[in-house]
Amino acid sequence: MSYERVPMTPNGYEKLKGELQKLITVERPNVIKLIEQAREFGDLSENAEYDSAKDRQGFVEARIKELESKIARAEVIDPDNLPSKDRVMFGVKVKLENLETGGELIYQLVGPDETDPDKGLISITSPIGRALMGKYPDDEVQVRTPGGLREFIIIEIF
Repeated sequence: MSYERVPMTPNGYEKLKGELQKLITVERPNVIKLIEQAREFGDLSENAEYDSAKDRQGFVEARIKELESKIARAEVIDPDNLPSKDRVMFGVKVKLENLETGGELIYQLVGPDETDPDKGLISITSPIGRALMGKYPDDEVQVRTPGGLREFIIIEIF
């Protein structure tokens, strides 16, 4: 098991805590009820409902352990409290120009558990996130993605 810190924004931290709370207070009791109901059907060796409920219980318990670990290792970094936004670092928003299309993109660099590209949230461990880290406005960035080489220029960091 790895004990390295997991960077996340306050919003990402609260989402993980909310998911954990729901699993403990809602999902876990529901699964216990399902197992009890399935036991009432008799022979457990051929009881599909029981097998399904036990599988669900395994998933819920594994996810609880995973979330507890991530929350325990969380390094919450509030982008509003960063000392400077002169270079790309965790939590900042970056406006990029795609040099091939001329289109502009805005991304916020977040932790791996917060990634949602459709909302402009990209992980610091993604190819684009890794390529942007430490760069400054007006820097050109080349990123090898599954779709091929992409080139950007950093317009603004905020």
